[in-house]
Amino acid sequence: MSLAAVVIVKNEAEHLAACLETLRWVDELVVLDAGSQDASVEIARRYADKVAVDADWQGFGVQRQRAEALVESDWVLMVDADERVTPELRASIEAVLGEAPAIYRVARLSWCFGAYIRHAGWYPDRVARLYPRGRANYDSALVHEKLTNPQKLPVRDLQGDLLHFTYRDLRHYLEKSAHYAQAWAEQRAARGKRGSLAAGIGHGLGCFVRMYLLKAGFLDGRAGLLLALLSAHSTFAKYADLWVRTRTVPPDDPAVR
Repeated sequence: MSLAAVVIVKNEAEHLAACLETLRWVDELVVLDAGSQDASVEIARRYADKVAVDADWQGFGVQRQRAEALVESDWVLMVDADERVTPELRASIEAVLGEAPAIYRVARLSWCFGAYIRHAGWYPDRVARLYPRGRANYDSALVHEKLTNPQKLPVRDLQGDLLHFTYRDLRHYLEKSAHYAQAWAEQRAARGKRGSLAAGIGHGLGCFVRMYLLKAGFLDGRAGLLLALLSAHSTFAKYADLWVRTRTVPPDDPAVR
């Protein structure tokens, strides 16, 4: 059975070559670029069988759907540019390709703020990434998209880790966090949901307690503490963004007169 690795990118020149190096063994390598301003497309063409550009960004879910449509192989392995397939994971993937159709989850091990994060709910962080083409597909969510399973295929776990180099530095974390908060708030507002600062505070505190104490983030040392604090802030920011969108009115609006 043939396997395609699919990577969606935008301005990922820093990571892309290292990612694609760990995917040279697949039968088909597909890269879909979202309009990069750096050398991502040029790097992709050195490795990939198919490189396409679609800058009409409608969210992560739609972009993954577009990338899926380019695949011709029997199986799809979805990988992000800041991820690396380890030899152990490769061996596990190759071992299941001849088996009956199923959705397979991989364990992600994230490198963050100078350490691999093995606690705080971040590991094994299993995500569904390997699936038979046409038997499963991604939803259309702007962010935090999910692989859907309309045919009720069995879901199994693979051995080996998918390394995740998630943030370059603190600025990168804050930029990504702001982007995800905006997309999350847009989705919720579009569904008629409303937010409150009280909800943001409550969820933010809950996030810190869960990550640092209940899920033993303290065992990851100072990196674990920083991650828990920043995650609490990011959680608060999502609800604050939603509140700003749905509770505030511009001063020149006739409704405030």
